[in-house]
Amino acid sequence: MSWLTDDWRLKLLALSLAIVLLAAVAFSQNPPTTRALTIGLNYDTASDIVILNPPSQTTVTFSGLADVISTVTPANLTATVDASHAKPGNGVRLNVTAGSSVQGVSVSSPPQIVVNIDARAIFAMTVQVNAHEGSGYHITQAETTCAGVTPCVIHFDGPQSWEDAAGLHAAVVYAAPVNVTHIRQNSQPITLLTNNGPFDTGRKTQPTWTLDVSSADIDIQAVAGVTSNTVPLVADTPAQPPPPGYQITGVSISPATVIITGDPAALAKAQRIILPRVDLSGATATVTKQVNIPFPAGTSPLNGVQTATITYTIQKNPQVVASPSPSPS
Repeated sequence: MSWLTDDWRLKLLALSLAIVLLAAVAFSQNPPTTRALTIGLNYDTASDIVILNPPSQTTVTFSGLADVISTVTPANLTATVDASHAKPGNGVRLNVTAGSSVQGVSVSSPPQIVVNIDARAIFAMTVQVNAHEGSGYHITQAETTCAGVTPCVIHFDGPQSWEDAAGLHAAVVYAAPVNVTHIRQNSQPITLLTNNGPFDTGRKTQPTWTLDVSSADIDIQAVAGVTSNTVPLVADTPAQPPPPGYQITGVSISPATVIITGDPAALAKAQRIILPRVDLSGATATVTKQVNIPFPAGTSPLNGVQTATITYTIQKNPQVVASPSPSPS
């Protein structure tokens, strides 16, 4: 055993140097490497919230030995946003966790994302028929049917604010003028509308907003030679104004107009319909009131619309800062 013990320090040093040299050669051929890839984002959200306009991608940075890193693709990387305990609000920061299914890969978590979050709501909408009369014809009935039920009622699942602020509603749009006594069409697409026009169906949410029904049958009946009139709806002065320190800064009405039919003399006198006065004595923020439409005597609504929605935008009065009095000479 003297060959092993003689000059053992030199032999140990030589062995150590050989191992270091071998490792250096190995790492020179397969060095540690860092890469980054852009991948899709997954979301883990609470059941009572909706994320508005959520980012769909993020960049993930990962590292490891070169031969392992070369096998990494977006398919074996994941990035998940944790919104499981998030609450509605603007500028909410959410953590993103990343990982890889490839052994030997170390993944760095991406930075937080900042999003706006709304409450999730499911609300029912009665589908109307949007149609206009042809020359010499008056629409007496316009109905929608889906799943054998008239009128057709659908359910929207998405952000609560879209109903509250935008006045979201649904209709089947019949574009051609009604110039026959009866029109029936099946499986017509349902269109979402707002108080300001068509709804942008390209708006993104997480989870994705949905409608449970996408089409409806329509039945339109008309008569020839009967006149009608389109009149605007006007909000009257509130019966009680907002409390001291608050003011009305805007008023919107849905629908803005109604089509009435009936006695020609009564139609000729109908220039507008003033809606009932409402009590705003307890309102310190935007409020929505539904009121019955008081149709003039001798007239009736063309499409069965009986109520209108008035939205009052109410804000606090601006603070007035008094200018300081000049000091006496």
